[in-house]
Amino acid sequence: MDPVLRFTLELAVIVVVAKAAGYLSIRLGQPAVLGKLVVGLILGPTVLDMLHWPVFRDPNLEESLLHLAHLGVLFLMFVAGLEVDLRAMLQVGRPAVAAGVLGVMAPVGLGLAVSLPFGFGLERGLFMGLVLAATSVSISAQTLMELDVLRTPVGITLLGAAVVDDVLVILLLSLFTALTGGAGGSGGGGAAVLIVVVRMIGYLALAAVVGFWAIPWLSRRVSRLPISEGILSLAFVVTLLLAWSAEVVGGMAAITGAFLSGLFFGRTPLRRTIESKVHTLTYAWLVPIFFVSIGLEANARALGRGGLPFAILLVAVAMISKIVGSGGGARLAGFGNRDSLRLGVGMASRGEVGLIVATVGLTSGLIGEEIFASIVLVVLATTLVTPLWLRRLYRDKEARVESSAGSEKGSEEST
Repeated sequence: MDPVLRFTLELAVIVVVAKAAGYLSIRLGQPAVLGKLVVGLILGPTVLDMLHWPVFRDPNLEESLLHLAHLGVLFLMFVAGLEVDLRAMLQVGRPAVAAGVLGVMAPVGLGLAVSLPFGFGLERGLFMGLVLAATSVSISAQTLMELDVLRTPVGITLLGAAVVDDVLVILLLSLFTALTGGAGGSGGGGAAVLIVVVRMIGYLALAAVVGFWAIPWLSRRVSRLPISEGILSLAFVVTLLLAWSAEVVGGMAAITGAFLSGLFFGRTPLRRTIESKVHTLTYAWLVPIFFVSIGLEANARALGRGGLPFAILLVAVAMISKIVGSGGGARLAGFGNRDSLRLGVGMASRGEVGLIVATVGLTSGLIGEEIFASIVLVVLATTLVTPLWLRRLYRDKEARVESSAGSEKGSEEST
């Protein structure tokens, strides 16, 4: 069969099962994202191994699917950025910084503590802590959008803390490689760390110029031109460029650039127009592909019986460390107990940043295939548990009304 036809059929199957699973999940009183994640796990190598069926067996198809999934998470974070009021985000700067900083320190410390009894040295133990420190709030952002609470103080602080977390993890990884020469680093010392800091500052300065000057000016000009869907095209191009430059220029995660793009476009008068168009295209197929792809990448069979206890311990540490760290940071910054717990749980999901860090360790020999499989299990488990727990924390209608007070109605994700 022609590879294009294989890919066409593959996309059709994934979107159909993702939407059906999302619908079933909602009928059972759970967030739609949970059903999509579970069906991805079933279709993946853990159960059915769909990508290796004769009709889909083509390594290029798997790579193309992962590229589309990457676009899905970028535009998911773009939509999340559109939902956030920049001025409101600046107002929660203190709790966001506290939650982000402590949300990195706690996983690094606990990750090191649980790794040492399993025979990890100090260097490998610290690296495991760094892997656990990386967070990914795309799942949490989606769940909060479904619950219509993303634009509350908890949701806004969650997104701000995620940016702080991303910057800190990249800085610490750079410091680790500079001082130890591990993870593929050359041990360049302080000069290498300084270069990373300069790159980040340079990128953020560039993004600020684009966001506060170029985007409003371009939006006004493009809206007057006789170009079909010109504003939507502008939003797509800027998002892709900011995501690309986040990694290439700033050494940060691409999702940070996509989130910033949404944040900047959210300040323009055309926000509602952009939101409706991007939301339709994104949730029709890109986001379902992203959620299903998480399960398609996971292979719990690679753990074996020997690696299962360590993997289960890592999952527990991954959840507890973010609740204690990020939730504790929010509590110290003035949040109440209920909202601090919500924030800590929201920061618990891991994703592409943690997998990127783990891949660096795998290629450099710091961790093996079994430990890498454990990390994938952590990503999958925290991704599954987080929306369930958040849903439970917001299940009380009275509590949701209290948390949503003063917030505008956000967009709702359909199945």
